[in-house]
Amino acid sequence: MGIVNYLTFLITASIFVITPGLDTLFVLNKSVIFGKRSGIKASLGVNTGVLTHTLFAALGLSVLIAQSELIFTAVKYLGASYLIFTGIKSLRKPATFSENLPTENPNSKRKSDFWSGFLTNSLNPKVALFFMAFFPQFVTPEQLSSPLPFIILGVTYALIGVVWYLLLSVFAGNFSQKIKENPNVSLWINRVSGLLFILMGIQIAFT
Repeated sequence: MGIVNYLTFLITASIFVITPGLDTLFVLNKSVIFGKRSGIKASLGVNTGVLTHTLFAALGLSVLIAQSELIFTAVKYLGASYLIFTGIKSLRKPATFSENLPTENPNSKRKSDFWSGFLTNSLNPKVALFFMAFFPQFVTPEQLSSPLPFIILGVTYALIGVVWYLLLSVFAGNFSQKIKENPNVSLWINRVSGLLFILMGIQIAFT
């Protein structure tokens, strides 16, 4: 199917996935503050974003983004703006939790967690450029124009991410209730995570 050194890809991709970064911070924030269900939804959203970048890479859109300064700049600032907006929302969250928070319109809340994770990953142009540089190393030269090997590698990468982030969500979600019982802890988590999101957004904007 045009793929070489698949085992090496699995090992390398796993290392990249478990390396702490923006997606890890996002999933941890959702899991600790709102519980493991929110973390699970955010995890699925993040890895759906991975599939979006996979589709872009397979169709050659990542190359277009990399070669077009206008398109790359537009995607870059859109992603940076979303991260900064997310950070500001975290900074403005109150220190206390409402008792109705876990049950208040749960379907809408879970959808919001999913789409937040999806947008956080999809609007990060660094991910598109990473896939464009990473995937071709495991594709035979004669198959570089075929979307199939890119899709297989992207789905594999997303599955590794789903397993890792689900484990992370369950682990971090176990601390959710303790966090809710301590307003000071929740306040500082919101401040730290909000500040990190803003800094990441600024970093992307000036890349």
